[in-house]
Amino acid sequence: MISLSLLLPFLLVTGWETAVRFGWTDSHLLPAPSAILQTIWAMGADGSLWQHTGITLYRIFWGFIWGTIIAVVLGSIVGMSRKAETFFDPTIQAIRAIPSLAWVPLFILWLGIGEGAKITLIAVGVFFPVYLNTIGGIQSVDRKLIEVGRAYGLSTFALVKRIILPASLPSFLVGLRSGLGLGWMFVVAAELMGASEGLGYLLVMGQNTLRPDTILASIILFAILGKITDTFLKKLQKRALHWQDKVIQK
Repeated sequence: MISLSLLLPFLLVTGWETAVRFGWTDSHLLPAPSAILQTIWAMGADGSLWQHTGITLYRIFWGFIWGTIIAVVLGSIVGMSRKAETFFDPTIQAIRAIPSLAWVPLFILWLGIGEGAKITLIAVGVFFPVYLNTIGGIQSVDRKLIEVGRAYGLSTFALVKRIILPASLPSFLVGLRSGLGLGWMFVVAAELMGASEGLGYLLVMGQNTLRPDTILASIILFAILGKITDTFLKKLQKRALHWQDKVIQK
């Protein structure tokens, strides 16, 4: 299965390298994968790669944590109360429609260009998918299950722990993966806010210095790190939902 999953990337990289080698594309605009690999290797050798990658992962981690915590708390309240849904949800849905870059000048004005503004912007991106999936998971719980739990005398806490939480867990975990993916998108906008390090900063530096190899190296690093973090959550999801009877089996 691993070899099959690597087949498409291998074919794309091989075709890309071939196109540049034979002059079918302009290497000044689209460098070959080997040239991009050399750029990444050089950054690794001088230590800048680990510095930029480390600060980006730091921002993603804390933005993901804070966005998830707030989304779970608010999503649980809205999911379990019709009045709370009527009160909170319309405003939250309106805020969700605001583009990520629209928050940048406001957060700079409020929080400056430090880490707080960047982490807050990432948390905003993470919040909405987790919030929506938390609500969806809770509201999709079969009412008959809750009635059976009440018939057996379960308290509200016991109902949440033994019925609502397990039943809504699949949707919640999908929300975590979606939130993490959106967090990786928002980190680029976050690192445009006066950053002097980070993978998003490398994108801007590559643009300003006319270095497409640096731009593509940053994009590829985003893809690799995003895939690694998503794989971690996917394994967590599989372990947490091992009891599910799935349509597709290994």
